[in-house]
Amino acid sequence: MTAIGMAVALGFVLGAPSVAEAQGLTFNKGQSISPAFEGWTENADGTFNLMFGYMNRNWEEQPDIPVGADNYFSPGPQDRGQNTHFLPRRNRFVFEVRVPADFGEQELIWTLRVNGVEQQAYGHLGRDYFVDNVVIMSENGALGAGSSNPALRAHTPPVVEMETPAEIEAVVGRPVRLVAMVSDDGLPRRAGGRLPIDDEGNLDLARALRAPPSRITPEKIMGLNISWHIFRGPEGGQDAVSFNPPQPAVWEDTRPFSNSPWAPFWIPPELPEDGRWVTEVTFSEPGTYLLRGRADDGGLYTDREVRVTVRMPTL
Repeated sequence: MTAIGMAVALGFVLGAPSVAEAQGLTFNKGQSISPAFEGWTENADGTFNLMFGYMNRNWEEQPDIPVGADNYFSPGPQDRGQNTHFLPRRNRFVFEVRVPADFGEQELIWTLRVNGVEQQAYGHLGRDYFVDNVVIMSENGALGAGSSNPALRAHTPPVVEMETPAEIEAVVGRPVRLVAMVSDDGLPRRAGGRLPIDDEGNLDLARALRAPPSRITPEKIMGLNISWHIFRGPEGGQDAVSFNPPQPAVWEDTRPFSNSPWAPFWIPPELPEDGRWVTEVTFSEPGTYLLRGRADDGGLYTDREVRVTVRMPTL
């Protein structure tokens, strides 16, 4: 090998990240999304629910992938109620697909093709994939590894009654209100954010950024809230919808001081005295949007949806 060739090779070796380093890289956009089969539950009538989520490897890009060639189920109908708007990073227990009591050893496959990469998740009734509330709480970050207690095992999801109809109309630029009555059993116990304060009583940002995770499972700050987000919508919905007040993330945003229950030092919102959670939504583009509100107490959740048809203002 010539001297130039050796220099180029050495430079490549020294400059190239190791496998471990490459796995630790993060990206704002351009990466793939992996569908995920989360497990299954059984219904009282003998049918089953297959539970799905996904991992969006982007921190900012939120693709809109309509049901069709790049977002479909098989065999059978392509549309099984899956989301078409994809929030960043890890999203667990996003939707369920009900299958008949005689589903047996069949599989239901969710295929996604995003940024040129096709990936699949296989839903089935494997015994090891049975899910109950303790599993959900553990996966969501309410429980540490292998921990629970009788009170949490008896814990129930929040109860949500919508004052807003399931289908409403809106006009571009004019806010509409989403109103939900949310009640809960008070578990898990509400926690405050563990803000790092220095000796002078000021926020110690450097200490916060150095704070390591305290356990190996997802770590979540407990506190009842309802958060609205886009579940289905036209392309570019991320920039076309704004919520007031800003909504806590329903995806695992672990960055310090982000508005996320998984973020260190997050402080849960104050509970409204009358139990009525009011959110204003404004649209900058016409179209049909399916908005989902997730009432989450830190351990379990209840989802509600409102379909909004948005038109341009009349002159």
